[in-house]
This record gives sequence, C-alpha cells and structure tokens, in this order.
Amino acid sequence: MSPSWSVEVRGYRSPDDASATFQTFRAAVTRTASADYAPEQIAAWAGPETTHLLAWDARRAAATTLVAETDGRVVGFTDLLEDGLVDMLFVHPDAGGRGVARLLVERIRQEARRRGLERLHTHASRTARPVLEHLGFRVVAERPDNRVRGQVVPNTEMACGLSPDDR
Repeated sequence: MSPSWSVEVRGYRSPDDASATFQTFRAAVTRTASADYAPEQIAAWAGPETTHLLAWDARRAAATTLVAETDGRVVGFTDLLEDGLVDMLFVHPDAGGRGVARLLVERIRQEARRRGLERLHTHASRTARPVLEHLGFRVVAERPDNRVRGQVVPNTEMACGLSPDDR
C-alpha cells in the first residue's frame, strides 16, 4: 500500500464484488482472527476455501452492503440488514489498522439514520469487539456457546444507539 493510501466506500456491485468480498472475509478470518481463536474454530468459521459465489452474491445483494476499496482493490466490506443488524464487517489483514472499519461503520450509521433506525446491533468476534467498542458499540450479552458448523465460536452481542447523545 502506498504512503498516499486512501479509501473509497461505495455500494456493493453485484456480481462483480462477490469474489473479492469473499476473499476479504476468508483472509480476515484465517489471518486476523486466528490470533483470537483456535485452529478448529477458525476452520469452522471460515468454511470451505471456495464457496458458491452466486449464493454469496445473493446474500450481499439482499443486504445493504458497502465496500471499501483502495487503488481498485477491495479491502473491506460490511452488510446492514433491515432490522439494523450489522451482519458482516470484515477488513483485509493487509489494510488493518488504517481506519477501514471506522469508515465502513460511519457509512452504515449514516444509512441506518437515513432509514430512521434508532440503533445498530451485531454479533462481534473476539477480534472485532475492541474495534467496535472504540467505535461506540456496547456489550449487550456474551455468547460463549455460539456455534458455527458444529464448532463453538464464542462472540459478543453488541449494540449502539444512533442519536447524537449515544456517541
């Protein structure tokens, strides 16, 4: 990444962004989150190395999906569902620590406010939790028994209000 690194946040382009967002998800889980979870947990969460990209694309297209891009390369993405669930928030490890998650969450907040939502909520991994706490999310409940593909992969239910007083 160049010293003049800048990020553009834009809407998801179906089906063109399917492969790049899937690869970003896999890299974030297998590389970044591997510091916080055991190998068997990572394997279950990441799933197979390949996926049916039509199904992946349909899931992104059904949500409000925002993509972070730099120099024409996808470096992060997030999904917002109708009820305010931030269903996905992943940043490629090569772009970690550069404010990509913050930009994506800021844009999701703007979209949620535009829709008249009062709060956002998510199920944050151990890796994402400190980032989301820094961005104003608060712990609602620990989910130590969360299961993914039969494997326990603990996470945390978090939420944040969208009024100016909630910052």
